[in-house]
Amino acid sequence: MYPPKQHQDNEKKHLIEVMKTYPLATLISIKDNQPFITHLPLIYDDGKLIGHIDIYNPQAELLKNNNNITVIFSGPSCYISPSIYSTTQLPTWNYIKVHVTGKVKAIKDKMALKESLITMTEFLEAPNHHYVLKADNPRMESNLKYIELFEIEITTWEGKFKLSQDKKPRDIKAAREELIRSNQESIKQFLDTVF
Repeated sequence: MYPPKQHQDNEKKHLIEVMKTYPLATLISIKDNQPFITHLPLIYDDGKLIGHIDIYNPQAELLKNNNNITVIFSGPSCYISPSIYSTTQLPTWNYIKVHVTGKVKAIKDKMALKESLITMTEFLEAPNHHYVLKADNPRMESNLKYIELFEIEITTWEGKFKLSQDKKPRDIKAAREELIRSNQESIKQFLDTVF
């Protein structure tokens, strides 16, 4: 990732916060110079990422045996118009990204898989927990044979928080407000268009 110094954020607690707030990750594996890409929620746990994959996904075979993997987490992003700044600027795009690399391995223990599915559901249902996945759920039980548990031991971390940090304080504030406004508005407009 091209990281101008003012946009780098190597504070692990910030990167972990992105992972926790935006857990849908992009997993990238390479086999025979061909990328395999899957989007899955991952849960951060003490230097590792935990996830589950359908055994029929072609990438499942690459999530074993200490293979290398790249994972990208995407935070909010938006176009920044020069009109929001108090000084003359050019158009830009602000965004938050976290890239990690690591070694991935499959975990074959079905009880660990079951516990992990329950833990992930608890995490994703927080804070209100409207749904609780119970250990004796027959649907989960019947689907365990189609799901593989894996973990990624993170070896490198890189954060890029391009948030107009190189601007004047009031322009940084305006860009922050635009990021919030734009994300709320663009989600509504998108959903109104497609759904």
